[in-house]
Amino acid sequence: MHLTLIWYYCIIMYILKGPIMTVSIKKWGNSLALRIPKDIARTLHIENNSILELNIRNGALVLEPQNETLLESLVSRIDSDNLHAEVDTGKAVGNEEW
Repeated sequence: MHLTLIWYYCIIMYILKGPIMTVSIKKWGNSLALRIPKDIARTLHIENNSILELNIRNGALVLEPQNETLLESLVSRIDSDNLHAEVDTGKAVGNEEW
């Protein structure tokens, strides 16, 4: 099943049957953390270091997996209109190797 369809399935199940699972938020340093249960992570193909996009829609927190990293996303948008020329920063100073 395609990942997007799985997400929509989970949303539909939430709407029809209520929360799929209840989890608590815990403090992690200066932030708050949400632990994703193993079964849900496996179903949604989320693993350690997966990139998720966080949004707020209609007052609800929505997590969506990203298939590419931020760098890949930014580089994919480079084209001839926004590609800048090389920048000369002057002579090397110190022990830089060129």
